[in-house]
Amino acid sequence: MRIDIITVLPGLLTGPLDHSIIKRARDKGLVEIYLHDLREFSLDRHRRVDDYAFGGDAGMVMCIEPIHRAITSLASERTYNEIIYTSPDGKNFDQQEANRLAGTENIIILCGHYKGVDQRVRDHLITSEISIGDYVMTGGELAAAVITDSVVRLLPGAISDETSALTDSFQDGLLAPPVYTRPAEYKGWTVPEILLSGHAANIADWKHEQSLERTRRLRPNLLEGMED
Repeated sequence: MRIDIITVLPGLLTGPLDHSIIKRARDKGLVEIYLHDLREFSLDRHRRVDDYAFGGDAGMVMCIEPIHRAITSLASERTYNEIIYTSPDGKNFDQQEANRLAGTENIIILCGHYKGVDQRVRDHLITSEISIGDYVMTGGELAAAVITDSVVRLLPGAISDETSALTDSFQDGLLAPPVYTRPAEYKGWTVPEILLSGHAANIADWKHEQSLERTRRLRPNLLEGMED
């Protein structure tokens, strides 16, 4: 898999994308991640990539020309399954979307910044828009890191125990059940006896019941339509 990230702040992403599971996946050759400084595609002598909005609105807007040049340059070398724009009004990013993107081969992530991008970018160059929450950040770089991390960890071989990702929260539409480890008793706080029983079927039933209970209590919206 290859992920190309277009940004005005590539330095903001070098740390998050060079540690932990992402670093291991890159070292194993499971994913290639490239950061592209949008300013390198600017024809302005000062390498500007933003300008004032027509109509007099406050704030600066990312210009269409350098973005078009960046995307066109990348697309001339390979076919991209998705060209994503990180935007607060995009589709809410969830586990199902992460699963879908993990099955693609090449994606571009354009990090929003300033007051956003020229609408023509969204109309003609972008294939999907993604939001990681109903709030606004300074730029889309951290959103791009979140999307990348969530997708890369799903690639076969990225996690040592591949079954671990399959039991994460949201994979089956439910929150994950509570987990425990040694010691079985600490300061009078004990691990549920069922988990010490060794009875796989009963343990599986208990985990499912716990997932349902936690989801009803903490995220009931996830169960809408599931228990009808």
